[in-house]
Amino acid sequence: MSLKERIYSVLVVSASEKLNTALSSLLPESHYTPVRFVKSVSAARRAWNEQAYDFVIINSPLPDDTGTGFAIDAAGAKESAVLLLIRAEYYEGVFSTVSEHGVFVLSRPLSVPLLTLALGWMESAREKFRRQAQKTLSFEEKMEEIRIVNRAKWILISELKMDEPQAHHYIEKQAMDQCVSKRKAAEEIIRTYT
Repeated sequence: MSLKERIYSVLVVSASEKLNTALSSLLPESHYTPVRFVKSVSAARRAWNEQAYDFVIINSPLPDDTGTGFAIDAAGAKESAVLLLIRAEYYEGVFSTVSEHGVFVLSRPLSVPLLTLALGWMESAREKFRRQAQKTLSFEEKMEEIRIVNRAKWILISELKMDEPQAHHYIEKQAMDQCVSKRKAAEEIIRTYT
């Protein structure tokens, strides 16, 4: 699926109606849904706890906080792309603090082309996170399969007095004979003998 076909959820944390209006026009429902606007960090944290968002856009400062801590938390806790918008005079200090956590930082004033470019960066970053999550899941699934197969081998060794190569071969043969994965064959052995 190409980036143009993906749908992204967005949390916008901004007390500026002008910026919120500009972002609304840059976040069409055909490509970004749901888009939730909140006006404070405390409201953002509540929204964040209710639902994971693909993108988090924070316009700092906010009435109750600068938003930098929330930006770091959002970037680290889930697989979200986070964009922090700050005043130009604070850029250097804030960038050095949040960039190591994977937070994108832009200084205000902003232009529509720059915001559009930033959304493209966020899409790329989100897709990278998505691929990493799939690899992690695949690795975890493979490790679980190995644990199940090993458990079945130990059952065969203890119950049928096979040695380890015989147990391994037996599981492979069961999988081939039944046209199932080694994991399914091992799970059946575990069910049979426990």
